[in-house]
Amino acid sequence: MQQPTFVLVHGAFANSFSFAPLQAELGLLGHRSVAVDLPGHGFGATYTRAYQAPQDLAGLATAPGAIKGVTLADNAAHLIGVLERAKENGPVILVSHSRGGVTATAAANARPDLIDRLVYVAAWCPVELDVNDYYAEPEMASVDLASVGAVVAGDPAELGLLRVNFRTADPDALAGLKAAFLADGTDEEFLTFLNTFQPDENLDVGTSADRAQAAAWGRVPKTFVRLADDASLPLAAQDRLIREGDALTPENPYDVRTLSGSHLKWLVDPAPAARVLGELAALTAPSA
Repeated sequence: MQQPTFVLVHGAFANSFSFAPLQAELGLLGHRSVAVDLPGHGFGATYTRAYQAPQDLAGLATAPGAIKGVTLADNAAHLIGVLERAKENGPVILVSHSRGGVTATAAANARPDLIDRLVYVAAWCPVELDVNDYYAEPEMASVDLASVGAVVAGDPAELGLLRVNFRTADPDALAGLKAAFLADGTDEEFLTFLNTFQPDENLDVGTSADRAQAAAWGRVPKTFVRLADDASLPLAAQDRLIREGDALTPENPYDVRTLSGSHLKWLVDPAPAARVLGELAALTAPSA
């Protein structure tokens, strides 16, 4: 049987670069992988001179960004193009993290035939609510939205995008971001990861039409990898997404795995995640 290809989809403000350590581990285990840059990410991102040091905060708040106007539909179409190419070489395992789950879900709704297994690593797969509405639910009450809000640059409505100054030197802001994303990492690991983030993210996380659909998404075998110490997408919220997905397709429930660590720790220390993905590769047969 042909070996599957892992297609890796990043979360908000991230890009394919953050998957490099995981891809190295997968490669050493004999697995093929490709990391996707969604539109406006990676080398398509906008880094203005105002973002450099010394920073021009006024300029940063007003400079245009290439990701303005990028929609979830654009992200899904781009991902589907990657999946079509990967599928030519055998089975495809689509792995998404965080906000990348929204794009993975939209792609699975549109082209379930291209995916042999969906893997959500503490990733959004909305079923009962739109993504933004989950933030008002009890499962998300512990999330410190102020940690990101403190470093937002400019008015998202005017810019047409969400811009965050990840190059801030404010110690309180940095402490808040570290607690939210990599509380179990060293300061050096946190700052290194922060410098792989890009400042701009698009605003569109979809509507009720983009939630998981039983007739399409529900046909694909799926795994949810819980991150036990995640403060950005708390375990209670991850478990709610699992319950909702299982209720939508009780004949095709999630295969659930758990890794210790924060929202980003699995990417900083990727060996445990690579082993889990390797186990899933062994279970994955080509779709009919």
